[in-house]
Amino acid sequence: MKNLRSHTPKTKEEQTATELTKKLAAAYDGKSSAGIFLQILAEAEKAKKAGTLTNEEIDEFFKQFSPMLDSAQRKQLQQVVERLKKL
Repeated sequence: MKNLRSHTPKTKEEQTATELTKKLAAAYDGKSSAGIFLQILAEAEKAKKAGTLTNEEIDEFFKQFSPMLDSAQRKQLQQVVERLKKL
């Protein structure tokens, strides 16, 4: 067990990322990977059309999350990325 005196609180960014991860996990709990991809695509399409999502951000998303996927999922995500970047 860690000593409470040596415990350093997480930065605000780390706390926010942790909270966001928990919210996303809860939102996608029980959904199929196809359902998750469709929801991500729909939200990303809205953001891209609104001008609040750039191609660079799309590439960064793929770079961060593709290592966590199997080859079939990675290929599917790559197709989504290509589609979004054309909007």
